[in-house]
Amino acid sequence: MISTYLQRSGARPARIAAITVLAASMAVLAGCANDTASGSVYSYGQAQREQIVRTGTVEAVRNVVIQKDSSSGAGVLAGGALGGVAGNTIGGGRGNILATIGGGILGAVAGNAVENQVGKTQGLEITVRLDNGETRVIAQAADVAIGVGQRVRLISGNGPTRVVPM
Repeated sequence: MISTYLQRSGARPARIAAITVLAASMAVLAGCANDTASGSVYSYGQAQREQIVRTGTVEAVRNVVIQKDSSSGAGVLAGGALGGVAGNTIGGGRGNILATIGGGILGAVAGNAVENQVGKTQGLEITVRLDNGETRVIAQAADVAIGVGQRVRLISGNGPTRVVPM
């Protein structure tokens, strides 16, 4: 039934394939959107595990940018598919083929740039003087207000160390 509709509507198989790739790419990109450097977010595997708590005083706070270590490639795939579909609507014959290829390349470059920007988070580098005299520095997302002189807890265990207000 769908193939009969596609034949009647004049849809090209290449366009349908490009739309399918675009939809799959967007699904992959959505699945990669869960990384966080927040001091308030625990992964499922970190929940219900015993943690070590140390207390101290914040000595310094500095704004930083936290960036993902690597690209998943989803931005390149989604951008390339979208650019290819857009390019495929231009011209006919060889011009259409060149527009499709060019649109795919430009879309991939743009998609990669977007993914790199999405992978950045505003963060804080927090220097804490522990009550035992040691000093620790932890970088985490800037989603909790922390200031110099504030008493905090450092929570650590099997995973990241978090700085949270007392």
